[in-house]
Amino acid sequence: GLFLLSQNNRLAKKIMYLDYKKHLNAAQYEAVTAKDGPALVIAGAGSGKTRTVVFRMAYLVERGVGPGNILLLTFTRKAAQEMKNRAEELLQKKLTTLSGGTFHSFAFSILRKYSSALGYPNGITIMDSTDSEDAIKTVKQDLDIGKKDRSFPKKKTILGFLSKSRNKELDLEKILEKEAFHLRNYLEDLQKISSAYAAFKKDQGLLDYDDLLFELERLLRENPDILELLQTTHKYILVDEYQDTNRVQARLVKLMAGEAGNVM
Repeated sequence: GLFLLSQNNRLAKKIMYLDYKKHLNAAQYEAVTAKDGPALVIAGAGSGKTRTVVFRMAYLVERGVGPGNILLLTFTRKAAQEMKNRAEELLQKKLTTLSGGTFHSFAFSILRKYSSALGYPNGITIMDSTDSEDAIKTVKQDLDIGKKDRSFPKKKTILGFLSKSRNKELDLEKILEKEAFHLRNYLEDLQKISSAYAAFKKDQGLLDYDDLLFELERLLRENPDILELLQTTHKYILVDEYQDTNRVQARLVKLMAGEAGNVM
């Protein structure tokens, strides 16, 4: 424990800090107690990565960082919830204002709040995979493409190609060259479907799963005031499995971290 005495010594307040050295090995301790600024933690399987993230959150809170100023980004909701629960157990208090979730769920929460700034005055509607496949089917029929051709890719396959092209930020042609060279003869038709699908979403005021990240990036780049607010709110950003981030996710982290760069 640590005792803080008031200047006139009439008041003494006991603050019990976690014994980090007792619960962590040297490498984990170094990561958990890292100073402000960017930090990359290399963690192999079984090295206690989750434990390190959990103790890092607890460490920040104990050092006076408001839980609402911490943003935990993971690749599954379950992982975020587990880490948050474990941090609450360590601190013996609820961290209700701590933001934790996937990149996509975080993006949705922000876009929903500022939809009008993006040109969606009636709010945003998110398409699930079934909605997206139905939209692909509709535009394919409208374009009169692939009828009676059993070799033409199915709507789910088409959607997969479009999603990979978007997330990897590569032309559809390069995606086919890498993953489905036998379908290159359909490139022109698939490009037409891609353009029609994008137009369909815009006309209907819809966003699919992949749009969330790119629309959040557009929101932040076009609205410096909103970006500044997010930077002020999320002063410390923790990203789990950072090696799996794609280019737009990495750009979002960099944008939100701002000049302070408190990213782990």
